[in-house]
Amino acid sequence: MNRFKVGAMVVCFVLVALAFPRGTKADEWNNQTVVTFNQSFEIPGVGAQVLPAGTYVFKLLDSQHDRNIVQILNQRQDHVFATILAIPNYRLRTTNKTVMTFRERASGQPEAIRAWFYPGLRWGQEFVYPKARAIELAKETKQPVLAMPTELAVNLAEPAKSADEPPVIALKQAPIEAVTPTGDVVAMTEVVEPPPVETASAKETLPKTASLLPLLGLMGLLSLAAGAVLSLIPKRLA
Repeated sequence: MNRFKVGAMVVCFVLVALAFPRGTKADEWNNQTVVTFNQSFEIPGVGAQVLPAGTYVFKLLDSQHDRNIVQILNQRQDHVFATILAIPNYRLRTTNKTVMTFRERASGQPEAIRAWFYPGLRWGQEFVYPKARAIELAKETKQPVLAMPTELAVNLAEPAKSADEPPVIALKQAPIEAVTPTGDVVAMTEVVEPPPVETASAKETLPKTASLLPLLGLMGLLSLAAGAVLSLIPKRLA
């Protein structure tokens, strides 16, 4: 093996190492998360759909810019409990842990799940309830709740397995509104947090693209190190 081949191997290794950042998960695209609940909880569904305490898997079946489709499965992922419509909800601070928020209810009643935030992301999933149930929850919590047509939840009584199934397509196109305890419709910003608006001055101070200088510097140092190693290798190896 000559110096040229050894150098080529070093360069290839460097490029591969830079192409795959450390800590990247294969399933990050669907935000797959395993969550254990120590008590029963309500999820959007036909009527008041309650799941018992236990371990569940939350993941995205489909993702769009203004709405997402979330599925809840058992721990073995061989059974789908629900296929749910959600819209993005913004949070000011991220955490390195999964965050689930619930709606406060009377003592003894299962908490109704409200939103799911994946670790490290500012955008979470604010769940949408069938309108009839959304108005009931709004009355109980005295807060607006996101709602969609009740018949769409009925159509999903049999959980979907694909984002191309007609009931899921209907969810993607479903009208969404925020309803009050009286059934009145209010702005959805009363339920979800919109992203902060960037000012003109802030846009001017932000770089348009990330600088390549740190990467070039790293590659230069690696090249020097490779050269030092090559100088120690005999011209011919046994």
